[in-house]
Amino acid sequence: MAAVRALVGSRLAAASAFASLPGGRTPSQRAAIHLSAPQPAAKVALVLSGCGVYDGTEIHEASAILVHLSRGGAEVQIFAPDVPQMHVIDHTKGQPSESESRNVLTESARIARGKITDLAKLSAANHDATIFPGGFGAAKNLLCCIAPVLAAKVLRGVEVTVGHEQEEGGKWPYAGTAEAIKALGAKHFVKEVAEAHVDQKNKVVTTPAFMCQAALHHIHDGIGAMVQKVLELTGK
Repeated sequence: MAAVRALVGSRLAAASAFASLPGGRTPSQRAAIHLSAPQPAAKVALVLSGCGVYDGTEIHEASAILVHLSRGGAEVQIFAPDVPQMHVIDHTKGQPSESESRNVLTESARIARGKITDLAKLSAANHDATIFPGGFGAAKNLLCCIAPVLAAKVLRGVEVTVGHEQEEGGKWPYAGTAEAIKALGAKHFVKEVAEAHVDQKNKVVTTPAFMCQAALHHIHDGIGAMVQKVLELTGK
């Protein structure tokens, strides 16, 4: 079970194109200089919840997010909580490994290639957006819910998608999540796996990802659509 959610901050800076420019340039010259200045990169926080779909972050989703953020020129900082995992799952069997105990930050560092920060140090003021990949770790190690449900719990009336609302012969095995989202007072929108939904009011973007039994490249495309919308919302 996995879906991706992004929350975009409202950090907007206003500046005059003609302020504090030396040399007595004309307005048109000053405007030309302003327009040619490099655009600042969007600062995005990526929050992981371990390493592996059954007890942590869905690795394919996290990797796809990083690829699309890189392509979009974003500046990324990766975070995870420095806490023990709820439990460890043997991914070859799908069963708990009773003798093991792992740390969420340490496991997430595998995906981050070691460049990771304790989630306790994340400051919203330093980032334009935060993205939460799916995976059961979002439910087990973060706020006890999958990524879109996280938004539904925090923002009353938020708009999200987990894909379709019917299983359709097993294509959407977690379709029942849509009803759980509605029960929390949120609004669910039906989307295809390669699509993303944007809640303009709350600045939340979601995509179904592995909530659908689909080819990996379709899931990758949906995450790309989500990342593109996130970067558009940041205005950078």
